[in-house]
Amino acid sequence: MAEEVILVDAQDQELGLMEKMEAHRKGLLHRAFSVFVLNAKGELMLQQRAAEKYHSGTLWTNTCCSHPRKGETAEEAAHRRLMEEMGFDCPVEKVLEFTYRADLDKGMIEHEYDHLFIGHFDGEPQINPAEVMSWKWVSIEALSQDIELHPENYTAWFKIIWKQFEAHVNQLS
Repeated sequence: MAEEVILVDAQDQELGLMEKMEAHRKGLLHRAFSVFVLNAKGELMLQQRAAEKYHSGTLWTNTCCSHPRKGETAEEAAHRRLMEEMGFDCPVEKVLEFTYRADLDKGMIEHEYDHLFIGHFDGEPQINPAEVMSWKWVSIEALSQDIELHPENYTAWFKIIWKQFEAHVNQLS
């Protein structure tokens, strides 16, 4: 069964459904979510995407991200994908929403109305090897430096979302 994404307008109002790959080839705006899971030390859990993914394989990115299904809230989808990709769930809180567009490999385009959630977890994930090659905890400072020095190691959307996350964290301090 083909997976569909929810097409939206600039205010996140639903416009209809489209098969996921077609929406990514056409670069149409669709609803998405990103989850950043932090531990008690304030480190972020990163995942390295499986090499077999339909784009951005082997690149490092946030804890998990994906698209809600029809009738599913972004938060419900965040919990579902945490379990499917990382093998755990935790409470999450939506901290912001924004739109971005990023050209990817293999002719794909991410054009997403993204709901960013932050969660807290101190255990070890049980990664799904079909989705995730590896994972690690990394400090915010070390990650900021590594993204600056080695941007090619990270997904296009993560680098965009990271700037939004840093701005949000800076507002809180």
